[in-house]
Amino acid sequence: METPGPLFRQRLLIESLAVLAADAQTQAAWLDSHGVMADEIALDFDHAFRMADALVAEGRLSGGVMAALGKIDAILSGMSDDEITDRWTTDALSTDAGWAQTRCLARRVLAAEMGGWRQPLPRITVVR
Repeated sequence: METPGPLFRQRLLIESLAVLAADAQTQAAWLDSHGVMADEIALDFDHAFRMADALVAEGRLSGGVMAALGKIDAILSGMSDDEITDRWTTDALSTDAGWAQTRCLARRVLAAEMGGWRQPLPRITVVR
């Protein structure tokens, strides 16, 4: 299998952050339009975050945002480790503190990297 190139890795990270940064209503509408559950937001970020070090090494991502990305990862991982399953519902997007924290951090990273946190949400294809 071929390793994803730097442009793909960068796009994956920015798109995952765009979904994380969106307000809860926009996130819920995005999930509904693609027929996926809230955990997909975390899974997409997880995939992108695993490639963030390479982006820094390639000069496509500021090393200064790695701490915020790491905090997002820690929050989402903590939510996964938690036995409270309703953290992964659409309603939780607007009520759960973990989602609010990741939203704030994602906005901070996007503002630093893209000049603003409002980015278009990606269109995804779900294979079932």
